Amino acid sequence: MPARLVDRHPEVPADQLVAQMVPPPMFDEVSFSSYIPDPNEPSQAAAVREAEDFAGEVARITEAAKKKTLFGRKKQVSGAGLYLDGGFGVGKTHLLASVFHSAPAPKSFGTFGEVTNLVGALGFAATVERLSGNSVLCIDEFELDDPGDTMLVSRLLTELSAAGVSIAATSNTLPGQLGEGRFAAQDFLREIKKLGSIFEAVRVDGPDYRHRDLPPAPEPSATDALRERAAATPDATLDEFGALLAHLATLHPSKYRELIAGVSAVFLENVAPVTDQAVALRVVVLADRLYDAGTPVTVSGAKLDQIFAADMLEGGYRKKYLRAISRLLALSRFEVPTS
Repeated sequence: MPARLVDRHPEVPADQLVAQMVPPPMFDEVSFSSYIPDPNEPSQAAAVREAEDFAGEVARITEAAKKKTLFGRKKQVSGAGLYLDGGFGVGKTHLLASVFHSAPAPKSFGTFGEVTNLVGALGFAATVERLSGNSVLCIDEFELDDPGDTMLVSRLLTELSAAGVSIAATSNTLPGQLGEGRFAAQDFLREIKKLGSIFEAVRVDGPDYRHRDLPPAPEPSATDALRERAAATPDATLDEFGALLAHLATLHPSKYRELIAGVSAVFLENVAPVTDQAVALRVVVLADRLYDAGTPVTVSGAKLDQIFAADMLEGGYRKKYLRAISRLLALSRFEVPTS
């Protein structure tokens, strides 16, 4: 009988939240040289050059900060800033992870949600203290749809930059929306106007590489076949979709990474479109953690591109939902391990 995610109740100490702020495993070995720009999208090659230049600046700032003034004090140097703005699946996270790998330690990498979770777990002052010695803080998927969280992180970045920490961030824009990338960058810079003068916004265009030349969402499995496959897959989990959604509500999103730790594949029965916003946002976080871990997902019920109700894709959180769909579809095509 396969294990169930709903039977897991992980606890994550605050120190672990800091220690686990590194790129997802699928980005462990990436570099600027391993990014393959689309020849039809010149902005991608330009973005690689900009990111490499930024990484060099991070190293120079770190060295400058080690020098002392005539009075024996460390020289005060402000951090640099890079903002990679583009659509889904154009390699922004690859470039962000490459910045992380090239920067001197200590350094941190996390999603926008993980950064806000860290502040929630440690408190604002302790978070500043923990991160102020970094050479760089890399923030993937910077969000603009929650004013409170955005202002919180803006204040955090202001203080970290003043302490000499460089900041690199990425953000998604909606495909097919002319000008939206520029508006997103402007909104971001406006929200962190104290940092605006040091941030360079770099556009990364192109189609979602996760779905280039790929067929539409795969058909869901029959429930009996799903159960048989889950039972034959070592270290897999099998959950009823509604029960898993209820379980996610009992866990802080900072625990979702630990929830799926060691799971080789996730099987979900009776997937149905999510109609509640709070529930949908939890699904987004889970999808991000599954994608980070490269965990295959197989379902029965509705197709994964129908996991969010149609009217929700028209609301303020639609870019999050579209990102989650993109990632879940990619995971549905991953090879499920066999015994």
